[in-house]
Amino acid sequence: MILELKGIYKEYQQGKMTVPVLKDVNFSMEEGEYVAIMGPSGSGKTTLMNIIGCLDQATEGSFVLDGQDIRSCSENTMSDIRLNKIGFVFQSFHLLPRQSALANVEMPLNYAKVPRKERKERALKALGRVGLSDRVDFRPNQLSGGQMQRVAIARAIVNNPKLLLADEPTGALDSRSGAQVMELFQKLNDEGVTVLMITHDPEIAAHAKRVVLIRDGVLTEKGVNP
Repeated sequence: MILELKGIYKEYQQGKMTVPVLKDVNFSMEEGEYVAIMGPSGSGKTTLMNIIGCLDQATEGSFVLDGQDIRSCSENTMSDIRLNKIGFVFQSFHLLPRQSALANVEMPLNYAKVPRKERKERALKALGRVGLSDRVDFRPNQLSGGQMQRVAIARAIVNNPKLLLADEPTGALDSRSGAQVMELFQKLNDEGVTVLMITHDPEIAAHAKRVVLIRDGVLTEKGVNP
């Protein structure tokens, strides 16, 4: 099992009020799975993603990722986990505008202090996996939206993470580019990458092998897609 959440609650303080966001969430994934968590705006799905991505801590409950108890981790350890075990793909790409596609993909490897030659080799390989070997020297403003998202996916997989976490990955794309990105997630999953996708769109969720619904902070299993 790659991740397991048990009895997860998340509350925020707004002045003197306590606002519950997640309520007794139980969720697990096996290595190599492709799962979508689907819910409307305000359902708690982004909060859940932030907890799974080690960007935030639950108020209550247990969370084990790749055999590690996350609730007992320090900030530094969580930072290391984000760098080495989780690849993030966001709706708005988060690319450095003045850097080439290659430099953007190399960025996590810089943080991981990977030697320059190996950095370049691994970044080129990742760009090849997403079909952008001919765009390595292009900057983001020279790329289409779909190509920018593919650069972001290459950056997310360059460290060979245990989990690829995608938050509304087609939200900023036209339907054709979105379809190409979804094909790419399918290809990566076929290659053995564990994919967890957060979305509000049933059509996008339908690409996953298993769909979990979240509404008002409560998670319910929808089932396995054929």
